[in-house]
Amino acid sequence: MANQAKIIWQGVALCTAFFGAVALDAQAQQKTPYWASIEESEARMRTGPSTEFPVKWVYKRQNMPVKVVAVHSVWRKVEDPDGDQGWMHVRLLSPKRTALVVGSGIAALRETPQQTARIAWRVEPGVVGKIDECDKGWCRFDNAGRYGFIETDRLWGDEAL
Repeated sequence: MANQAKIIWQGVALCTAFFGAVALDAQAQQKTPYWASIEESEARMRTGPSTEFPVKWVYKRQNMPVKVVAVHSVWRKVEDPDGDQGWMHVRLLSPKRTALVVGSGIAALRETPQQTARIAWRVEPGVVGKIDECDKGWCRFDNAGRYGFIETDRLWGDEAL
Protein backbone atom coordinates (compact mmCIF):
# COMPACT_ATOMS: atom_id res chain seq x y z
CA MET A 1 0.00 0.00 0.00
CA ALA A 2 2.79 2.44 0.89
CA ASN A 3 4.55 1.53 -2.36
CA GLN A 4 1.39 2.37 -4.37
CA ALA A 5 1.12 5.76 -2.67
CA LYS A 6 4.77 6.46 -3.46
CA ILE A 7 4.22 5.59 -7.14
CA ILE A 8 1.13 7.80 -7.30
CA TRP A 9 2.98 10.76 -5.75
CA GLN A 10 5.89 10.27 -8.15
CA GLY A 11 3.41 10.34 -11.04
CA VAL A 12 1.80 13.51 -9.72
CA ALA A 13 5.21 15.17 -9.31
CA LEU A 14 6.24 14.13 -12.83
CA CYS A 15 3.00 15.51 -14.35
CA THR A 16 3.35 18.75 -12.39
CA ALA A 17 6.94 19.21 -13.56
CA PHE A 18 6.02 18.42 -17.17
CA PHE A 19 3.01 20.74 -17.37
CA GLY A 20 4.86 23.48 -15.47
CA ALA A 21 7.70 23.26 -17.99
CA VAL A 22 5.20 23.41 -20.87
CA ALA A 23 3.61 26.55 -19.37
CA LEU A 24 7.01 28.21 -18.86
CA ASP A 25 8.00 27.31 -22.42
CA ALA A 26 4.77 28.85 -23.76
CA GLN A 27 5.49 32.06 -21.84
CA ALA A 28 9.08 32.09 -23.12
CA GLN A 29 7.81 31.93 -26.72
CA GLN A 30 5.41 34.86 -26.28
CA LYS A 31 6.41 37.78 -28.48
CA THR A 32 7.74 40.84 -26.63
CA PRO A 33 6.71 43.36 -25.59
CA TYR A 34 3.65 42.15 -23.67
CA TRP A 35 1.86 43.05 -20.45
CA ALA A 36 2.06 41.09 -17.22
CA SER A 37 1.41 41.84 -13.57
CA ILE A 38 3.30 41.12 -10.37
CA GLU A 39 1.88 37.91 -8.89
CA GLU A 40 3.53 37.99 -5.46
CA SER A 41 3.15 40.37 -2.53
CA GLU A 42 6.91 40.96 -2.71
CA ALA A 43 8.96 40.78 -5.92
CA ARG A 44 12.61 41.61 -6.50
CA MET A 45 13.77 43.33 -9.67
CA ARG A 46 17.42 42.56 -10.41
CA THR A 47 20.03 44.26 -12.55
CA GLY A 48 20.50 41.09 -14.63
CA PRO A 49 18.81 37.75 -15.40
CA SER A 50 20.07 35.67 -12.44
CA THR A 51 19.98 35.62 -8.65
CA GLU A 52 23.71 36.40 -8.90
CA PHE A 53 22.84 39.98 -9.90
CA PRO A 54 22.08 42.60 -7.23
CA VAL A 55 18.53 43.59 -6.36
CA LYS A 56 17.60 46.93 -7.92
CA TRP A 57 14.08 47.31 -6.47
CA VAL A 58 11.75 45.37 -4.16
CA TYR A 59 8.12 45.73 -5.21
CA LYS A 60 5.40 45.28 -2.61
CA ARG A 61 2.46 45.92 -4.95
CA GLN A 62 0.73 42.69 -5.89
CA ASN A 63 -1.04 42.98 -9.28
CA MET A 64 1.00 46.02 -10.35
CA PRO A 65 1.28 46.03 -14.15
CA VAL A 66 4.66 45.66 -15.82
CA LYS A 67 5.68 45.61 -19.46
CA VAL A 68 7.81 42.60 -20.43
CA VAL A 69 10.38 43.84 -22.94
CA ALA A 70 12.79 40.88 -23.16
CA VAL A 71 13.03 37.19 -22.28
CA HIS A 72 16.09 35.22 -21.14
CA SER A 73 15.33 31.63 -20.07
CA VAL A 74 13.11 31.91 -16.95
CA TRP A 75 13.86 35.63 -16.55
CA ARG A 76 11.84 38.54 -17.88
CA LYS A 77 13.17 42.04 -18.39
CA VAL A 78 10.34 44.28 -17.27
CA GLU A 79 9.56 47.97 -17.27
CA ASP A 80 7.58 49.46 -14.39
CA PRO A 81 5.20 52.44 -14.55
CA ASP A 82 8.08 54.83 -13.74
CA GLY A 83 10.12 53.55 -16.68
CA ASP A 84 12.66 51.63 -14.58
CA GLN A 85 13.81 48.37 -16.16
CA GLY A 86 15.25 45.23 -14.62
CA TRP A 87 14.88 41.48 -14.48
CA MET A 88 12.28 39.36 -12.63
CA HIS A 89 11.90 35.61 -12.44
CA VAL A 90 8.88 34.37 -14.40
CA ARG A 91 7.36 32.87 -11.20
CA LEU A 92 6.87 36.40 -9.87
CA LEU A 93 4.70 37.39 -12.83
CA SER A 94 1.16 36.66 -13.95
CA PRO A 95 -0.43 37.05 -17.38
CA LYS A 96 -3.39 38.73 -15.65
CA ARG A 97 -4.03 42.16 -17.22
CA THR A 98 -4.03 45.01 -14.75
CA ALA A 99 -3.57 48.75 -15.04
CA LEU A 100 -2.46 51.57 -12.78
CA VAL A 101 -4.45 54.80 -12.47
CA VAL A 102 -2.17 57.71 -13.41
CA GLY A 103 -2.47 61.45 -13.84
CA SER A 104 -3.47 64.09 -11.33
CA GLY A 105 -6.65 64.19 -9.34
CA ILE A 106 -9.48 61.75 -8.89
CA ALA A 107 -10.54 59.64 -11.90
CA ALA A 108 -14.16 58.69 -12.53
CA LEU A 109 -15.28 55.10 -13.06
CA ARG A 110 -18.45 55.40 -15.12
CA GLU A 111 -21.33 52.95 -15.51
CA THR A 112 -20.91 52.88 -19.29
CA PRO A 113 -18.01 53.93 -21.54
CA GLN A 114 -19.30 57.45 -22.16
CA GLN A 115 -18.24 60.82 -20.77
CA THR A 116 -21.87 61.61 -19.91
CA ALA A 117 -22.52 58.30 -18.08
CA ARG A 118 -23.26 58.26 -14.36
CA ILE A 119 -20.18 58.01 -12.11
CA ALA A 120 -20.21 54.66 -10.29
CA TRP A 121 -16.94 55.09 -8.34
CA ARG A 122 -13.97 57.39 -8.04
CA VAL A 123 -10.35 56.26 -7.88
CA GLU A 124 -7.11 58.03 -7.02
CA PRO A 125 -3.84 57.88 -8.93
CA GLY A 126 -1.89 54.82 -7.80
CA VAL A 127 -4.90 52.49 -7.62
CA VAL A 128 -4.41 49.16 -9.43
CA GLY A 129 -7.25 47.18 -10.96
CA LYS A 130 -7.99 44.40 -13.42
CA ILE A 131 -8.83 45.52 -16.94
CA ASP A 132 -10.71 44.02 -19.85
CA GLU A 133 -12.92 45.27 -22.66
CA CYS A 134 -10.66 48.18 -23.67
CA ASP A 135 -12.18 49.88 -26.69
CA LYS A 136 -12.46 53.37 -28.18
CA GLY A 137 -10.58 55.13 -25.39
CA TRP A 138 -12.24 53.30 -22.47
CA CYS A 139 -11.41 50.23 -20.34
CA ARG A 140 -13.56 48.27 -17.94
CA PHE A 141 -11.64 48.61 -14.65
CA ASP A 142 -12.25 46.39 -11.60
CA ASN A 143 -10.77 47.23 -8.21
CA ALA A 144 -11.77 44.64 -5.60
CA GLY A 145 -15.23 44.18 -7.10
CA ARG A 146 -15.85 47.87 -7.64
CA TYR A 147 -15.90 48.34 -11.36
CA GLY A 148 -16.71 50.83 -14.03
CA PHE A 149 -15.32 52.30 -17.22
CA ILE A 150 -12.33 54.61 -17.12
CA GLU A 151 -10.74 56.64 -19.89
CA THR A 152 -7.52 55.06 -21.14
CA ASP A 153 -5.53 58.28 -20.80
CA ARG A 154 -5.85 57.77 -17.01
CA LEU A 155 -4.27 54.29 -17.14
CA TRP A 156 -0.81 52.77 -17.46
CA GLY A 157 -0.85 49.18 -18.67
CA ASP A 158 -3.79 49.30 -21.05
CA GLU A 159 -2.08 49.97 -24.39
CA ALA A 160 -2.18 47.39 -27.14
CA LEU A 161 1.35 46.10 -27.73
